[in-house]
Amino acid sequence: MSSRRTTAIAGSLVATSFSAVMILSFTASADDQGPGSSKGGKVIDAAPSGVKLTTELPEKISVNNSSQETEITATVKNEGTEESGKIQLLVVGFDGLTVKNVEGCSAIEKSNLPEGSNSGFACPLDNLPAGESKSYAVAATFDLGKEGKICLPVQTGDGKKTYWQQGPVPFGTTNPSPDAPATPLLLGTDNKPVAPGPDELPKTGLGRDVLPLGAAGAALIAAGAAGLWWSQLRRPRRQAD
Repeated sequence: MSSRRTTAIAGSLVATSFSAVMILSFTASADDQGPGSSKGGKVIDAAPSGVKLTTELPEKISVNNSSQETEITATVKNEGTEESGKIQLLVVGFDGLTVKNVEGCSAIEKSNLPEGSNSGFACPLDNLPAGESKSYAVAATFDLGKEGKICLPVQTGDGKKTYWQQGPVPFGTTNPSPDAPATPLLLGTDNKPVAPGPDELPKTGLGRDVLPLGAAGAALIAAGAAGLWWSQLRRPRRQAD
């Protein structure tokens, strides 16, 4: 074998090895969502004595710039001393963030979604023992030309009470990178979409500084409009029947 051909093969192997390293590095970083956070969470209705339900979302996610696909881990926790009984976790998307699937959960019909949301899944749990948690793999898309939010309410099994609600809390970046393979987004950060012009950035809905996330007992605040609780949406339907 000539030295020139040997050099060419060696160069090809180096390039292949380098590509493999780059792919593995990207995969690892895409899966590294950092620690979970309950940012944007609040108690709505009082839970039974000894039950303390909360949720967590990753501190950061990564959106594929070509497919707009992303993965999110949604976790519900019982930090109390008593088991929860029947509950359900809802995973709801707003604006540019659309929830496509939640492993082991059922899609919420559009007629039952809160105003302002575009998608949602319900994850029923027969019981969550004290000190334990349950995590769900969420498949979603994120239109980086818009702002995007996610909401995690934890309700009774029948949906009449909401013990805890995280969000609607935004994922976003103030430094869009359309030319990169992926864009990292941070929890609690309003997304700064890629502007069509140098002066203004497009926004969806009303200004986030105008609409608070709400206090205990307040209606669910959706992006640009006040949403309705699932229980409020369902009750009139039962009376009509």
